[in-house]
Amino acid sequence: FPGAVLVNEVPGIRVVSEDDHHVWLQAGAGEVWHTLVLHAVDQGWGGLENLSLIPGKVGAAPMQNIGAYGVELKDTFVELEALRVADGEAVTFGREGCAFGYRESFFKREGKDRFIILNVTFRLAKDPELNTSYGAIREVLFERGITDPGVKEVSDAVIAIRRSKLPDPKELGNAGSFFKNPVVPEADYQRIRQAHPDVVAYPAGDGLRKLAAGWLIERAGWKGHRGNGHGVHAAQALVLVNHGGARGADIEALSRRIMDDIRARFGVELEREVNII
Repeated sequence: FPGAVLVNEVPGIRVVSEDDHHVWLQAGAGEVWHTLVLHAVDQGWGGLENLSLIPGKVGAAPMQNIGAYGVELKDTFVELEALRVADGEAVTFGREGCAFGYRESFFKREGKDRFIILNVTFRLAKDPELNTSYGAIREVLFERGITDPGVKEVSDAVIAIRRSKLPDPKELGNAGSFFKNPVVPEADYQRIRQAHPDVVAYPAGDGLRKLAAGWLIERAGWKGHRGNGHGVHAAQALVLVNHGGARGADIEALSRRIMDDIRARFGVELEREVNII
């Protein structure tokens, strides 16, 4: 890589404001994301529990508009402060300025390489309405005999699910979900469904369907694939892994092969969720 890599280590988690129903919690961009989630969970504040155990730091979270199990970062996001590289000025971005989308934001597009995120502020609920709509969460809660869960029980369930499906980056090199779930017109969904009645998809509004990229990759036979030191995880087809010795270029090439195959088989364009430097 022909350049310098800066590691964001801006620390701190603090309450900046609160009322009877909500707390405004600010975290430095260098804090580990899961540490922030556990801090909120320990206080009983709701809004981040479904995002438990997502790897990475707080500053990266708004770039991706990270999401999992029915919740996205933008749901609790208030604002962030970022350093403008061109002149060193601190700039505040609200939700509109961040232009959040599905695993997208201003910082991943127009603002890429122009800002360094310093801190992020969230609005969390003291008496939260929990989101347990995701089937796997309900299953774990049922198995544990929990009928009236709190934020900790939901967080624990999410952690258990992620540990059962996703490899620990500390033990097996990976960047989490490598591809976005593609959104296609209803006609394309019906075309695929005719050939594959068990295709996994979800309504996406405006006559669109969100296809499960993991299902597409698995159906194409890539799940568990191993190449020269790299491959596709055996338990989650969305995750590309480095078994040891593979270069970034090898992972990128594997992703291109998968994208080409999905296009040829299903007529669907996969898009990478990760940022490639």
